[in-house]
Amino acid sequence: MIRAVLFDAAGTLIELREPVGEIYAREASAQGLSISARRLDDAFRRIFSRADPMLFPDASLDEVANLEKNWWRGVVRSTFLAADSAKRLPDFDASFEVLWKAFSTPNAWRARPGARELLERLRNEGLRRAVVSNFDRRLPEILAGLGLGGLIEAIVLPSDAGASKPDPRIFQHGLDRLGIRAEEAIYVGDDALRDIEGARAAGLQAVAARSLATLTELRIPPGGA
Repeated sequence: MIRAVLFDAAGTLIELREPVGEIYAREASAQGLSISARRLDDAFRRIFSRADPMLFPDASLDEVANLEKNWWRGVVRSTFLAADSAKRLPDFDASFEVLWKAFSTPNAWRARPGARELLERLRNEGLRRAVVSNFDRRLPEILAGLGLGGLIEAIVLPSDAGASKPDPRIFQHGLDRLGIRAEEAIYVGDDALRDIEGARAAGLQAVAARSLATLTELRIPPGGA
């Protein structure tokens, strides 16, 4: 019997209003540099996919926010260098602060089609709901600002679980927060390795968000609820 649905965040429940490369290119232009948005977007994807997990096992929760910000500082710096190593931002720190604030606000994001409707349906059907994400500690405020926070019972981040996807421990942490066993849960995500394989390794059923035209197409297996 399925009693809960757990979700990835970025790419599943929420998405950026415009590509990362467009936002980075606009900030570069504000500093007098012309760098292709496409090259910046490609560079970001490469750098982000190779970056170490956002894990700080020896840090207190009070220290994690600053460490996460520094982690992102490294990703952004490497992205600009990978996009065009011959061009340097005159004031990288100023640009990073602009970008950090931009991605911290709900205005940079939107709920994916069907996200709110699906969460409301699951709530009305008595199914538990949680987010298990490799995002940073800005996520709860973003979800709240998009009107999704009140529909989610638990948000689990790497700093909560001491692990990041695809490590089964972060999925188990989400299950523990809901008091649900793995065989009673479905995970919905957009990344084949981190989300789908990771969830299945933790014992959950998994659904690829990209297989759904809108999230409202998600169906609980017969006898699930």
